[in-house]
Amino acid sequence: MRNIAAERIHSVVSKFPSLAQQTVTVTLEMENSPTQPGADLFSVKVHFQGRRHKSLTIRKSSIELHSALAEVADHLLEAIHRFEERDRSKRRKAARRIPLLTPAFGTT
Repeated sequence: MRNIAAERIHSVVSKFPSLAQQTVTVTLEMENSPTQPGADLFSVKVHFQGRRHKSLTIRKSSIELHSALAEVADHLLEAIHRFEERDRSKRRKAARRIPLLTPAFGTT
């Protein structure tokens, strides 16, 4: 399971070079109740820590571990795209600004 989770998260992270310097922590959990019958609940939590993405944590739960992992990977891809697009638009907006030039008075 550890290899499958690492491979799935790595496939998402490898698409974004800005995530190369981030610390990634993946936590796999299983919850079941000894007193109540029923299906187990699997949770996958991914936490990014670093300068660029400050602190990004995504947690998804499902009855099957593979579906929880797929949900985390999809949500992670969307969240990173959203962040990258927001950062790109901020850089474009800053590049469009024309610095105010003050005219030099008293020059002929």
